[in-house]
Amino acid sequence: MTRVSTPRNAAPRPVPASAPSLRADLLAADFTADGCLDLLGAVAYAALSRAETVPALRATRGAGPLESLVRLFLLQQPVPYDRARAALPGIEQYAADGWLVRDGDEVRATVDIRPYAGDGGEDWWIVSDLGCAVGGAGGIGSAPGVDRADLVLGVGGASTTLAGLTVRTSVERALDLGTGSGIQALHASRHATRVTATDLNPRALEFARLTLALSGAREPDLRQGSLFEPVADERFDLIVSNPPFVISPGGRFTYRDGGMAGDDLCRTLVRESADHLTDGGWCQLLANWQHIEGEDWRERLAGWVPAGCDAWIIQREVQDVAQYAELWLRDAGDHRADPAAYAAHYDAWLEEFERGKVNGIGFGWITLRKSGSADPVVAAEEWPHPVEQPLGAHIADWFVRQDFLRSHDDAALLAARFTLAPDVVQEQVGLPGAEDPEHVVLRSARGMRRATKVDTVGAGFAGVCDGTLPAGRIVDAIAQLLGEDPVVLRDRTPESIRLLVGQGFLEPVAG
Repeated sequence: MTRVSTPRNAAPRPVPASAPSLRADLLAADFTADGCLDLLGAVAYAALSRAETVPALRATRGAGPLESLVRLFLLQQPVPYDRARAALPGIEQYAADGWLVRDGDEVRATVDIRPYAGDGGEDWWIVSDLGCAVGGAGGIGSAPGVDRADLVLGVGGASTTLAGLTVRTSVERALDLGTGSGIQALHASRHATRVTATDLNPRALEFARLTLALSGAREPDLRQGSLFEPVADERFDLIVSNPPFVISPGGRFTYRDGGMAGDDLCRTLVRESADHLTDGGWCQLLANWQHIEGEDWRERLAGWVPAGCDAWIIQREVQDVAQYAELWLRDAGDHRADPAAYAAHYDAWLEEFERGKVNGIGFGWITLRKSGSADPVVAAEEWPHPVEQPLGAHIADWFVRQDFLRSHDDAALLAARFTLAPDVVQEQVGLPGAEDPEHVVLRSARGMRRATKVDTVGAGFAGVCDGTLPAGRIVDAIAQLLGEDPVVLRDRTPESIRLLVGQGFLEPVAG
């Protein structure tokens, strides 16, 4: 499937007038993220995120309104009409507006409606195709009368990860590129004055409208088209995207396959983002990228970053080409099809990778900020370890620290004052009974949850930083204590300070 220009929707369908009433009925039955967790319990609730429904079916054998709604909208099970009507007093209007359908003495849902907790604890609902709320070992589902290539997915691990990464400062304009069922646009509606949401798939725009309407958010400016085509020369303070980043031979599914060679879709999105960002604007996305024989992936991705932008690229995991092909073949449900067809699809993936000398696929996060600096900071690192979520505020702080380091030479750094970041602890590592530790580790429980080795000087410096003394004065005092030449120590300490500031162990004091 090739990405081509697509006209904007001429006449989008109106949001059902019953959306506010349906929201009120869902709230009355406690059909919320917290309510469902309380009903199902942690085990069944977690199983739902893996598209496993048996534990939830066992937990909803009662006849209460919440059990009925979970079965109807989450488990896609028929519910007796009388029970459905007890949970949804406006059921006749909801059926007329297409949320559900009556089939004799039973009621069936026509869409998946999944409770979702907002950034501030709001009760939201994500609307998607039946059987497509999340992935799972069995692969993506199917919806009656819908080409599987055009299915619209709901909330899953990727979308919640991106929501947690996003910098949530107040902005005038935000763009959700490739909105799908509207999750990122929904989050953006809380801190952006105007939200624009785009998607190549017109069905996705319809679902995004339903998601925001049912959640009580104002409708975004919805536009159909690929990449930045729908927004022409417009600029935004924030661009977020969970794009169809899967690197596949051809494009079978709109929601996941980029339809371009290799990782060109993600590269194009990154390179063109600067033309659509205001000064100081952010672009944040999830991406896959190829590991190509003989090339350093860090240098390769750094080459994607447009001029005038700082960038922080985090690789969370790497899969070999066979693992990667198997993952997405299962997502497509090919493992349940004819074995010969499965083998043919598998072979096509491996052939494509062999042709491009690809020996692995990386997955991670890319954050860009349009700084306009002639000396941009572009950092790419591998970090497969657990992090604190939401991480958006820590990501914003990382860019602030890069601004500080870029504007301070060694002399200015020694004149600055610092404080030790909250929740940083010191660990001494060595043999039991030894007089001195082999090395000292600083460890943070916040943000990226980093740990770094420091020498005696670094440990002593970090421990004394309370914002009262300039760094140079602290270095001089340490030199006197250790009997070292203060001039020599002043020459070699700024490098350690830069490391500790860059990784967030030390925070510059303003003024």
